Amino acid sequence: MIPRYTRPEMAAIWDPQTRYRIWFEIEAHAADAMAGLGIIPKAAAKKIWDKGKSATFDIARIDAIEREVKHDVIAFLTHLAEIVGPEARFVHQGMTSSDVLDTCLNVQLVRAADLIIADVDKLLVALKRRAFEYKMTPTIGRSHGIHAEPTTFGVKLAVAYAEFSRARERLIAARKEVRNEADTDVTDLIAGYKELIVCTN
Repeated sequence: MIPRYTRPEMAAIWDPQTRYRIWFEIEAHAADAMAGLGIIPKAAAKKIWDKGKSATFDIARIDAIEREVKHDVIAFLTHLAEIVGPEARFVHQGMTSSDVLDTCLNVQLVRAADLIIADVDKLLVALKRRAFEYKMTPTIGRSHGIHAEPTTFGVKLAVAYAEFSRARERLIAARKEVRNEADTDVTDLIAGYKELIVCTN
């Protein structure tokens, strides 16, 4: 993100600390699912949450580990183990890096979409109000960059309102698709755990 073009709320979604927080939550929820299926001890899943839920991840430390191991998720898991302790051996069992990375990206995209949709809603309110306010204000229409038939400024704003309304529908559809992908990733992961249990019994 380029700071001067980015609002704090949007920048926070893509901040490394937020990314690692989401990674932790994915790993912790997976540990809960494994504990529920009897794959790992429930006490271990609780300890993972207890140690990590309020932790501040050391980004410089993770970067240093990554320079050594050449793997972003392993670097994070190594740092997480430093925070959680011995119970960290139960973290990430049966998972791949993509389970973490793809799900995290989907969560970030959904959060970003929520911000954008909220802003579009505010814009639509303003456009509708101004369209009525200027519905009789004459202005020159334009076609191919030159003057065309006269119209009103309100009509131009009404056209913008219609365009942004359609854009909002597309944003909502995209958000739903991304959210469904995140849900599918988690569902597939839990299904994999259940299959593992069947195969080992």
